[in-house]
Parts: sequence; C-alpha cells; structure tokens
Amino acid sequence: MTIRVAVIGAGQMGADHASIVSHHLPGATLSVVCDVNKDSAAAIAEELGAANAADDALEVIARPDVDAVILATPDFTHAPLSIACIKAGKKVLCEKPLSQSPAECLEVMAAEQAAGEKFVQVGFMRRYDQSYVEMKNALENGTLGRALMMHNFHRNVETPIDDFTGAMAITNSAPHEFDVVRHVMGVEYAAIAAYQPTRSDSLVAPVVMVLETTDGRLATIEINNNAAYGYDVRAELVGELGSMSINNVAYTRLDACLSRSTAYDADWRTRYAQAYLRQNSDFLSFVETGVFPEIGSDSWDGYCAAVVAQTGVEALASGIKATVQMVDKPEFYA
Repeated sequence: MTIRVAVIGAGQMGADHASIVSHHLPGATLSVVCDVNKDSAAAIAEELGAANAADDALEVIARPDVDAVILATPDFTHAPLSIACIKAGKKVLCEKPLSQSPAECLEVMAAEQAAGEKFVQVGFMRRYDQSYVEMKNALENGTLGRALMMHNFHRNVETPIDDFTGAMAITNSAPHEFDVVRHVMGVEYAAIAAYQPTRSDSLVAPVVMVLETTDGRLATIEINNNAAYGYDVRAELVGELGSMSINNVAYTRLDACLSRSTAYDADWRTRYAQAYLRQNSDFLSFVETGVFPEIGSDSWDGYCAAVVAQTGVEALASGIKATVQMVDKPEFYA
C-alpha cells in the first residue's frame, strides 16, 4: 500500500519535507503540495512529481487522495490544522511548535482524546539525531550513572528577521532544547530563570536559561541567534560517573597557511538532514501501523514545550525565576 502524503506549506521546511517524501520514503507518494501562494506550491509539485498543487489547506486535508499530512505552515496555523487532521482521521506530522499557546495545545490533546487515538507527531527532530540518541543510550545503560545536569547551546549565524527579540528566541528557537532535554534526561521542569546580556549594537543578545527539574536536576540553555560564525548546536550531559558531549559535525579538516580549521554549517538543514529522514520514516510507519513512534514527540510533548517557553518569557521579562505549572499528564499520553 502506498501512503499518499500532502505537504502543506511550500517554504524552506515544506520544500525539504516534500523532497524527503518524494526521494527518500519508499512506500510514500507526494500527492499534494499546498501553500497560500499556489505558484510556490506548483513549482515544488512540478519539481518533485506531485500530482497536485493547491492553496486551501482545509480542502487538502479533506481530500480522498490524501492519507497523511505534513504541516510546515506558520506557527499560528499548527494547532487548528492539526485539529482538522484529527477530525478527518488523518495522521499529521506537525512542525514545531504544536502551538506557542499552551491552551491551543490542550485543544489538540482534547481532540485526540475524543478521537480515541493519537494522530499528531510533533516535529522535534533532535530526538532522532545520532548524537542525542547516543547520549540517551549512555544514560540508560548506566555508563554515565545518574544524570545531574545538561548544558546546551544553540547558535545561529543571524536572526531570520530584523526585529527578532529575546522572547522570540525562547518561543521559536529554544523549544528544540526544551524537548530534547526532557527526552534525554527523562524529566519534567519545575522552574525556569532567564537572563540576557547587553550587546554593543542593536542586534538581539543571547538568552541564557537555567531550568530546574521536578526531581532536582538542572539544565542550562543558551540561545544565541546572532553568533555570526556559523550554525552550532552542542550539549553536554553530566552524570555522577562521567559526562558525554556532542561534537561539532565536520567531515573534513583543512590544514593550510600555518593553520588548521573545520567548517560550520550555515543553518540546521545539513546538520540535521539524517534526523529529518529518520523522523519522517518513523512518521510513515506511524501512518501505516497506527503505532506511535517510540521516540517521537506527541501532543503532550508539544504542550510541555509551550508551557516552559511561555514561562521562560515571563521569567525573562521579570528577571525572577518562574514556576512551570502544567496540567496533570492525561493517562492517554502515559
């Protein structure tokens, strides 16, 4: 059976997802590419051999020739379009965040629970990156002993827009860290503090967060959206018996002119290409079998990321450590 997939959103992420479906997922067919700019959708559809291009997301979700949906649309559309997929009985891979609003995440969760099964996989692809896989394995097999803390930094060359703010760094960039720390360490958050140094220019300065977990562990997260030198994401997991660090991924080293150097990626796409392939392959298996991926992020994970991000914004604005308050985890997501 071939799974007919619609990709909604024809921007950078949508085009990448469409390419994965078209070229790297045996058993899947790119059926529709949809975007409010139908010309953009049509260009990608023609390039990748999709049968159809469209500009109405809700109509695409309802189409009989669509079995599953990948959402790569603007953040504010994720929750309502995910709910539309649930109501249509179609599994959906929703790019992060599920929503920046915890209340909207709860609406998605309510729709899933009313349907009686999971439909939404949230695109926290870091869980599929080999570095985090090895880090989690080292913790689970006892190599590191009990985890004490995890240090993380996430640096981009420059902000995507000129009026990017520290709050946006927390709600737009940091959710990947919020999720992968929870996943690797197996923790929930109790409190968050957020700080921002002062730059000498008008660019947004880094945001540094300290998170306390409900079982007495710590996580630090630095988000620097104007690091200038390259795209650089690394972490160190510190346990009672040892620590494990993520290396910068560089396939070659240049020795020339009395110096030695390695290169950084310009953005996330090359660094996490394999993680996206693994994630999307797991999503396809989810569609085929109905069994939610073992390491995938579900709607509860999307909700958790939204709550800690919202609380982090409050902490940054107040300069005071804030308590992370979440609803009790429904048995449905246990």
